Amino acid sequence: HGGGAPMNLPNRLTVARVVLIPVMVILMYVGGTVCNLLAAAVFGLAAFTDFLDGHIARSRGIVTDLGKFLDPVADKLLTLSAFIMLIQQGLMPAWATVIILARELCVDGLRMVAVTKGQVIAAGKLGKIKTVCQIVLILWLMLLRQPATQSLLSGALCLVVVVMTLWSGADYFVKNSGVLMEKDAK
Repeated sequence: HGGGAPMNLPNRLTVARVVLIPVMVILMYVGGTVCNLLAAAVFGLAAFTDFLDGHIARSRGIVTDLGKFLDPVADKLLTLSAFIMLIQQGLMPAWATVIILARELCVDGLRMVAVTKGQVIAAGKLGKIKTVCQIVLILWLMLLRQPATQSLLSGALCLVVVVMTLWSGADYFVKNSGVLMEKDAK
């Protein structure tokens, strides 16, 4: 491969997702009805690029190492940025975001250990479901403005996200437990 090859469409969409994050954060920071709606639209657009870039990459057979690295980083930056801003707005409980962040760091740590052993841990089905649940919760809180600590439905959605987050994290460790096993010295 030549180093000067242009970036493919899925990777451009991933980069666009990263570029949209500060726009969303600024809109959420400014607040008010219009900015909050615009922030939700920007988040929704960014979340859609996540679906789109993966679909295009797989269907066209243009999955790249850059895409494998950038896509999960962009996803986590997007959702965690939104959750942190929702905490600031009093809509998301901090304890739930701490659990989400801890899970992401643990799974990324597992992936880094796997890489040192020449293995790649692909996103699992539960991880994808977890991401969809997180996106639904974020949009729900952004649009309806009902704090997860004061609304039964918002609280239930938040709880579903926490359970899916923990379940998918545990699933990664169970399915990839061999990655953490030390080989006997000979």
